[in-house]
Amino acid sequence: MNVAELGYTAAWRLLRHVPAPLAEAGFRAGADLAWRRGGAGVERLRRNLRRVRPTASEPELDRLVRAALRSYARYWQEAFRLPALDRDAIYARHTTATGLDVAIAAMREGRGVVLALPHVGNWDVAGVYVIEELRRHGLPAEMTTVVERLRPESVYRRFVGYRESLGFEIVAQDDGRRAHLALTRRLRAGGLVCLVADRDLTGTGVDVPFFGDTIRLPSGPAALCALTGAQLHAAVTYFRPGGWGATVSPAIAVPDRAAVPKATLELARAFEEHVAAHLEDWHMLQELTPGSRR
Repeated sequence: MNVAELGYTAAWRLLRHVPAPLAEAGFRAGADLAWRRGGAGVERLRRNLRRVRPTASEPELDRLVRAALRSYARYWQEAFRLPALDRDAIYARHTTATGLDVAIAAMREGRGVVLALPHVGNWDVAGVYVIEELRRHGLPAEMTTVVERLRPESVYRRFVGYRESLGFEIVAQDDGRRAHLALTRRLRAGGLVCLVADRDLTGTGVDVPFFGDTIRLPSGPAALCALTGAQLHAAVTYFRPGGWGATVSPAIAVPDRAAVPKATLELARAFEEHVAAHLEDWHMLQELTPGSRR
């Protein structure tokens, strides 16, 4: 077991036993330390936030970066404690959740649904909430999602185990045929697929405008809908004091393969709206995938 895996294993085992206020204070202090020290990830976060707030002064941007790092720290603090939290309590603390009823109605009619999300808030908590919502509507309490394969492999397996413990079916982004079969099987059975989709990791995405620049978003969410007849929605989860919120945007039409670029453009517009509304919770410490420079 390497150092990284030891650290994650210890956090998942120990933090669930630490009183919540103490854990929150510790992670918030760590975020403030990261903000003071800076570094490559913090600078990328700053550049990404600057895209959304190009007229912000440097002090304003400093405050925004600090708030975003505290939000990111909250994500990790919750991730390490989430497997031990009561699912009914998680559901009850989702004090705001709008738009999901349309997706639920589609699944009740036997139609699959793809929820595409940006890196905002805590998508793991949102998954737990949605699975409980499915159960309460008499639908299979299941969902499938795709994750990026981390290195080393031991850390990747640890994260897969964590998310499977929450009730998610996990497939690796680079496990092409198996991932494709799992996703299409779920959707053709009228089930739910959730995809974090604001970075293109395959190099086969669609160029879209995004906060005054051109980036590339993955075409996978829209392409899956074109292939299976599933319903596509942009969605976002975000933090609220003592809980979480979620918003699901109206359905995006993807009648056929030819509609995939337009549907991906509509996803980008919805992501712009969601990110701008919850900017402090946008955890984009990576470079956004640049669009082609033709």
